[in-house]
Amino acid sequence: MATERGLFNAVGEDPELTTSNVVVGRTSLSRLNWRLVIALLLGAVLWIGPYIGSIGILLPALLQEIAPDDKVALVGAVGVIGAVLALVANIVFGALSDVTRSRMGRRGPWILGGAVVGAVALFGMSTTMSVPLVFAWWCLYILGLNAIVASMVAVISDRVSVKYRGTVSAVYGVGFIVGSALSQIVGASFLENASAGLILFALCTLASGVQFILIAPEGSNRGEAGERLTARRVLASFALPRRGARDFYLALAGKFLLQAGGYAITNYQLYILTDYIGLDASAAGGIISIAAVITLVTGLVFGVGSGPLSDRLGRRKPFVIASALLIAIGAVFPAVAPFAWGYILFAVCSGIGNGVFSSVDQALNIEVLPDKENAAKDLGLLNVANTGGQIIGPVVTSFLVVATGGYQASFAAAGVLLVGAALCFVPIRKVR
Repeated sequence: MATERGLFNAVGEDPELTTSNVVVGRTSLSRLNWRLVIALLLGAVLWIGPYIGSIGILLPALLQEIAPDDKVALVGAVGVIGAVLALVANIVFGALSDVTRSRMGRRGPWILGGAVVGAVALFGMSTTMSVPLVFAWWCLYILGLNAIVASMVAVISDRVSVKYRGTVSAVYGVGFIVGSALSQIVGASFLENASAGLILFALCTLASGVQFILIAPEGSNRGEAGERLTARRVLASFALPRRGARDFYLALAGKFLLQAGGYAITNYQLYILTDYIGLDASAAGGIISIAAVITLVTGLVFGVGSGPLSDRLGRRKPFVIASALLIAIGAVFPAVAPFAWGYILFAVCSGIGNGVFSSVDQALNIEVLPDKENAAKDLGLLNVANTGGQIIGPVVTSFLVVATGGYQASFAAAGVLLVGAALCFVPIRKVR
C-alpha cells in the first residue's frame, strides 16, 4: 500500500510503528502534530474550566442559596461523593478506552460521549433547588467528566513521542491554567445567578469533546487486533501495577498530596473570603476575579516555559518539587494575614506553582508508567491522585473548620500536605 501523508502524517498501515515502547498505529511521531496540540489545549480549557468554576464557585453559591446553614458540610460532602465516584470512573473509562475499537478510534467515543453526558448533567443541576438532586446531577457530571479526562490524557501517550512530551504536556498544562483562571472570573460574575453560569459551563463542556473530534480525529481502529471487552478485562483495570512500579507510586503519592493541599484552600475560597476575611459577596467576587487574573498571568508565564525547559534539561523532578513548595509558602500568607492582600499573595504563589506543575506533570506521569501497553489504565490510576486529593482537601478543611470554628488550621494542614508532596517526588529514580 502506498504511503499516505496527510493530516496525521500517516505512514501506511504498519502496526509496528512505535516510539518509546508506545504503539501508535498509523500516527507518525517524527514531528509535532499541531492540530493535536491545539485540540489538547482547547480540550483542557473547556473541561477544566467548568469543573473548577463549578466546584469552587457556583456549586458553593448554589448550596449557600439552598441550605445556608449546612453549606460548609455540604460542599465537603458533594466533593467527597463526586471524588469517590471519580476514583472508579477514571480507571474504568481509561481501561475501556484501551480496548475500544471504533470508527472514531480508541479515545474519540469516550471524549465525545463524556462531553455530552457532562453537559446534560450541568444543565440539569442548573434547574434544581433540591440538595439530593444537586448531588445526583453532580455524580452524573463526574462520570461524564472522567470519560473525557481518562481518554484525553491517554492521547498524549498514544500520539506524542518522548521528544515532544514535555512541550505537549506544557500546552495541556497551559490549558489547565487558562481554563481554571477564566472559569473563576466567569464564575465570580455569576455568583448571584449560579444557574445561568452552570448553563454556560454546560455548553463549554460539550464543546470540549466536539472540538477535539473535529480538530484532531483519531481515525478508525476497527481493524486493529485487541483484547475483547469482558467483565474480566474491566475487573483487571483495577489491578495495581506491581513490577517496576516504585516510581509510579511515588509520583501518585506526590500528586495526591499536592492536589489535596491545593483543594483544601481553593474549594472553599468563596467562604474563606466571606466568612474568614469578612468580605461581602460582591467584594468576594471581585477578589476571586483579581486572583484568577493573577493566576492566569503567572501560570502562563511560568507554565509556557517550564515544559520545553524540562525537555531541554532532561529533568522533571526539580520542577514538580519546587512547585509543591511554592504553593505551600503561598498558604502561609492568608493564615497569618486574614486580609484580601493575603489571599492575593496566595494566588501569586499558587499561580506560579500550578503553572510549573501543570506543564511538567503529564510528562513525568507518562515516564514513570510501568507498562506502556496499558497506558490509559495506569494513567487513570495516576489521575486518581487528582480525585483523591479532592476527597482529602475538602474533608480536611470541613473537619478543621467545624472543630476549630475557623479557617487558620486548614491553611497549616494544606502546607503540611504540600511539603509532603515535595518529599514524595524527591526519591523518584526513573525520571531526573
